Order: sequence, then C-alpha cells, then structure tokens
Amino acid sequence: MKLLHNITAVFLKTARAHSCAAEPAAARHLGADMCKELRTKVLRLLPATSNGPSVHSEGHTDESEVLSCTAKALKEGHVVAVPTDTIYGLACLAQSSEAVRRTYGIKGRNEQKPLAICVGEIQDIYKYCKVPVQKALLGDLLPGPVTLVFERSEELNTDLNPFTSLVGVRIPDHSFMRHLCQMCGEPLALTSANVSSQTSTVAVHEFKELWPKVAVVVDGGPIGDQSRLGSTVVDLSVLGKYRIIRPGCALSATVDVLQHKYGLSEDSGEQ
Repeated sequence: MKLLHNITAVFLKTARAHSCAAEPAAARHLGADMCKELRTKVLRLLPATSNGPSVHSEGHTDESEVLSCTAKALKEGHVVAVPTDTIYGLACLAQSSEAVRRTYGIKGRNEQKPLAICVGEIQDIYKYCKVPVQKALLGDLLPGPVTLVFERSEELNTDLNPFTSLVGVRIPDHSFMRHLCQMCGEPLALTSANVSSQTSTVAVHEFKELWPKVAVVVDGGPIGDQSRLGSTVVDLSVLGKYRIIRPGCALSATVDVLQHKYGLSEDSGEQ
C-alpha cells in the first residue's frame, strides 16, 4: 500500500479518556464542551489524487500530525489500530509489558500465542533478533508481507512471549507503519485487529466493536489485497534451514527466494 496523504480527524465516544489539550488543532474547533467527554481518535487517511497529493482543505491535517498523534498514544502505553500491507492490525510498544497485556485483553487472545514485532528498518532487526542469514536475504523479503522468525535477543522485553526464545519480526510495505516505528524509536508489538479466532479485517468498520478499547484508529481505507491471509510466517532460526509456520499471502514468492536464491532447505522437523 502506498503512502497515504491528507488526514482528517473524526472523534467518537469510548471508554478511554483523552483530554482535548492533547488533541490536534484540527479537532479543537469542535468546541470546549468535548473536553468533558471520552474519545477515541479516528484518523482517516485520504489517498493521493491522480495528479499527485490531495489538495489540502479546511479540517484536514497533515501526515506529520497523525503520525505524532498515534506515536503519542503509543508512548503513553495505549493500543492503536493501524493499516498494514496485508490486514489491519493492533499495535502497542513491544517494550511496555502493560501495553502488551492490554493488547491480549482487547483481542481476548490466548496469552500462550505469540505477538510479532514490527520495526521500521532492516538494521533494527539486529538489535532485537539473532540473525543467522545474510542481510541481502532480509532485503529481498522486507519490506513486504512476510514475518521472519529468529532467536530473540536480550534487548527484547522478556514479558513479550516469555514462553518462547523465538520472535517474529515484520517490516510492512506500508510507509505510514514504517514512519510510525521510526517515530517511536522502538519495536511495536503487532497482531491482527480482530477478536481472537474471528476473521482478519481489511477495513476499519469490520472491527468497529474494538474501537472503544483503543486510543487511535487509523483508517487507511480498504486493504488492497482483500485476501485476509495475513503475512507469510517463516522460521529462519536454524542455520541453512527454513520452516513455514503460516503460508499467508506470499508463500510462493518467499519460498522461491529462500530455496532458489539462497539455497536454504526446508526444515522437516526431523533430527
């Protein structure tokens, strides 16, 4: 999904408090009486026109403001809903144990099921993962609809997936998400924006029941793929081997890179 440009903010009632003083300027014209109510910020991303970026108009904010608003909510320990290159996701700071617990609660997710992390650049992976493959391989698969599973490093929050020594890492092919990670300066824990075991979502109205539980919903419009398969998840933690954990939406292209370009063999799990 290409980077989306002008943004307009819409505010809905929720059970989570956000003061008007912290809201962007584009929202404050709605009146001081709004300060007395509870809000979730719904930030709508508008696509570019055929001739370039959409024309700025009254009531729209710029990209830097929506990034700032979303990053602020994350740094305050909240959970946000965001578009990716595959499906909509719930994100929080991976290094915040309380935010991670909140994410599990919002989804009703089994706490023995892991959360992936999302970073902005390939070099960030090396801080949080032990990488036994060539950097060029990472560059061939990322950014893209692939989650790579490695041994976790000591830098990663021990309360994130404490039941396993592995962690999946993503760099979505989505400029907003990459910029958001860069603004936060640390990895985001990322999971699908849906109630656990329900269908993955490709439009914000499909997980509207979760809106009251998150601080920000970033509406990027319908996800282009519409397959709802999510990313292809592949374990690369064993030197020279790969193991497909989830086929996802990019299985064929991923296996082609791993086998034919880098000579990795499929790990059958046999000793």
